[in-house]
Amino acid sequence: MKKLREFHGQKLRVDHSFDLFGQMEYYESLWEGTPSAYKDYEKTKAHVLQLKDYIEANAGERVLTHIDAVPDNFLFVEENGKEEIRLIDWEYAGMQDPHVDIAMFCIYSLYKKEQVDHLIDLYFEGNCDDRTRIKIYCYIAVCGLLWSNWCEYKRKLGVEFGEYSLRQYRYAKDYYKIVQQELGEEGKETCTK
Repeated sequence: MKKLREFHGQKLRVDHSFDLFGQMEYYESLWEGTPSAYKDYEKTKAHVLQLKDYIEANAGERVLTHIDAVPDNFLFVEENGKEEIRLIDWEYAGMQDPHVDIAMFCIYSLYKKEQVDHLIDLYFEGNCDDRTRIKIYCYIAVCGLLWSNWCEYKRKLGVEFGEYSLRQYRYAKDYYKIVQQELGEEGKETCTK
């Protein structure tokens, strides 16, 4: 997380962005009319879309964000007797709120909420405010549905991701509920505008 924070702190800029909601819709469009494997998909998608207003109201400065900042893409190398960490696989990188990278790390690792909160605390060195933490929970829900849609597209091509696919879908459902619980009555207003 220190390396990720240092990368984000450089505030690098590029000419393209990564649109979470747009990518979610794009992967769904690749199903070409095939219904989702999940019977409650439309309800889950509607819930996830309700998080957009909260995200936009609380999004941080857009900087170059890796998007695929998962454990497999952190390369530990030894150079001149010193260990370094390098980020590899920049396929999805673009301008985005850098806190998306925290969410991506969590969902790829299949973290439980306690692990998610611990990772957030590591990234922010114990100083994460509640609104930012809730925003990261929103990103977990959105990114979970995005990658679940990607998995459903791959399933259409004959590639199965098994538990990973199901867990991504569960993140969409579970973290929507967590956001609602965290926001209480405010959440009902914020997430239904």
